[in-house]
Amino acid sequence: MAELLATAGRPLFSFELFPPRDEAGSRQLWQTVRELEALGADFVSVTYGASGSTRERTIGATEQIALTTTLRTVAHLTCASQSREQLRRVVGAYAAAGVRHVLAIRGDMPGGPREPWVKHPDGLDNATELVRLVRELGDFCVGVGAFPDPHPSSCDADLDARILVEKARAGASYAITQLFFRPEDYFALVARVRALGCDLPIIPGIMPITNVRQVARFAELSGAALPEAVVDRVEAVAGDDDAVRRVGTAIGTELSEALLDGGAPGLHFYTQNRSRATREIYANLASRLLPRRG
Repeated sequence: MAELLATAGRPLFSFELFPPRDEAGSRQLWQTVRELEALGADFVSVTYGASGSTRERTIGATEQIALTTTLRTVAHLTCASQSREQLRRVVGAYAAAGVRHVLAIRGDMPGGPREPWVKHPDGLDNATELVRLVRELGDFCVGVGAFPDPHPSSCDADLDARILVEKARAGASYAITQLFFRPEDYFALVARVRALGCDLPIIPGIMPITNVRQVARFAELSGAALPEAVVDRVEAVAGDDDAVRRVGTAIGTELSEALLDGGAPGLHFYTQNRSRATREIYANLASRLLPRRG
């Protein structure tokens, strides 16, 4: 990933997936994987639940994607409610599956991001320590999370920037942001990090809007501001699922164009294991901004 970011000469294009809970979820995941694979994505990431709650399913999905597709696979790892030994075993399982890219995130307590952080007695304090642990265990390329809107536990954008710089100094090669809706928030984050003398690539994370209540919930949990103008555009067509998706696609396209025009190194889409909205945004951007590989 670090080399790709440095040499691609174009914006990257990637997707986040989550491990399935049941057979129906597995079918949905693999349909989405195959549809997105056809776009020539630069990588996909697979989420890791709070407190390691999806550990085995995450490892299994990550391994299968790595072994049965052409997609570069980035495995999530969180340190909430887990010991150092548990984390070492998970990293070992990723390595055994041939996965050498890890997105190292502190994670949230089971109650959510606003729940006070409690360190595991034999665990780590934060994502910076997790980056160091992963780097000590082998030749891994490590990514980290970033926050265009202040993290809900601190509400301090300058502190978030300093923490991101600390993660870069610990060995992180790139960052992917939480979802957000205003391009100026992303560029302000980049400016804060650059002012601290850090050139870490920061990839914006985009959530296509297909359901305003779901997006509002994610925004609340992550601390992202949900602009009134966005809500108004979606609520104007509430009750018509196709119209909501079309408006959401337009909003996602506009945000993506503004980010890429401003120099963002790529786009990382939170797909919720469904590809249609992401594919439609890609179609709007591909011919001008995101040429296919090869």
